[in-house]
Amino acid sequence: MAEDATPRPSRPVQAEALEAIVRRMARAEAAPWLHGEVAQRMAERLPLIRVQPQRLLDWWSFQGGGAEALRQAYPAARQLQVEHEAAAERRRAAKPPRRWWPLRQPAATPSWQLAREVQPGDADLLWANMVLHLRPDPLQQLREWHRALAVDGFLMFSTLGPGSLSALRQLYAREGWPSPHAAFVDMHDLGDMLVQAGFADPVMDQEQLTLTWPDADALLGELRSLGGNADSGRASGLRTPRWRRRLGEALEALRGADGRLRLEFEVVYGHAWRVAPKPRVAAQTAVGLDEMRAMVRAGRRGPGSA
Repeated sequence: MAEDATPRPSRPVQAEALEAIVRRMARAEAAPWLHGEVAQRMAERLPLIRVQPQRLLDWWSFQGGGAEALRQAYPAARQLQVEHEAAAERRRAAKPPRRWWPLRQPAATPSWQLAREVQPGDADLLWANMVLHLRPDPLQQLREWHRALAVDGFLMFSTLGPGSLSALRQLYAREGWPSPHAAFVDMHDLGDMLVQAGFADPVMDQEQLTLTWPDADALLGELRSLGGNADSGRASGLRTPRWRRRLGEALEALRGADGRLRLEFEVVYGHAWRVAPKPRVAAQTAVGLDEMRAMVRAGRRGPGSA
């Protein structure tokens, strides 16, 4: 079957650079603070969904930082944590602490596996917190999530939108520097992509979060924990210490009335369902004579007829 040829927004991102960024993030000691904060906000929306999933997938669980919120929301569900290869390597290397004193049998912990090992229709809920903007092709990722969901399963995800880091982009433009990060996809375009991927009833929402820092070093350290620059038009080669000092000076323009540097992040939330596929309608349909007579008789009855 031919691939859907519907135009979609291009994302000028270098896939290899983005993969290197994701691998570095997966080797961190913990998920970024912002990921954990967004996970809590997304979990607050779960009570609005009356369906209680029995099987859930926590996509890129380590970087998403929402595993505990999911356990609290659905304590009886089978929870499978889907990890990036770099996070999986970290989990394999980790060894449980040895205990010499007797303990009660520990509570069951969620199992985990790699994304390529997820079976079709394996989940009633697929949760993906702050993952989509770290993928080079959002539509392809949405199609992968659609495949992993069972019929009547639902997807909940969050991602960064184009309102994120606008002040930083303006600062770079004033200095004549290339973009500081790859473009983020607009909320409405993501809604269209959900439909293209086969989802139904997509609901999109967004909010602005403002983060502040005491100085440029703290700001840049936080931004590095959240990702990096995978824009295809980014500056090539290494930056010099002189440029780094110039960046620190330029960032002073971001100080607010409270004396702290500040940047805004647009967080986009998405929710959609996987429904049963609709049967294809053939160009020609054969109808038997008896069926045709029944249809004609039905058509003659008035709107109030039984």
